Amino acid sequence: MIQRIQSLFLLAAAIIMIAVLFLPAWEETNAANTEVVTINAFELVYAQTSELTEPEVINSKPTYYISILALVAAIVAFASIFQFKNRLRQIQLGALNSLLMGANIALIYYFSTKGEPIIPNHQGEFQVGFYIIAGALFCNSLANRFIRKDEKLVKSADRIR
Repeated sequence: MIQRIQSLFLLAAAIIMIAVLFLPAWEETNAANTEVVTINAFELVYAQTSELTEPEVINSKPTYYISILALVAAIVAFASIFQFKNRLRQIQLGALNSLLMGANIALIYYFSTKGEPIIPNHQGEFQVGFYIIAGALFCNSLANRFIRKDEKLVKSADRIR
């Protein structure tokens, strides 16, 4: 039932959560652009750069929890699409997915606080990989709203019979 509006919102949420795997979530650079700390879904990387050479990785720390949560959230959103006959289960999966996305945001924030003191006197910036999770959360809540609306419509039709 991909033509239902809530299915389209759930599909958008799943695609966005897969995109989180490939986009940077946080970055901090020093004033001379010679040191960079980056967080993506798989690792926190501290690298030194120069204009003439490739970035040299000084330190790397795995952040695979972010990628696991993003992948699980995408799978839950995609699985929720095919639960169209059981709207209550769809609502439960939507609530679970909201928790997973919120945990993903919290993990990125946690790792950004770990990366903040690496380069002193500079503030890191959240990148698109962090902000699009809010877009997926919004799509998920819209999908839940339309699922509840369908459930209400079915219950009212049952009362009329």
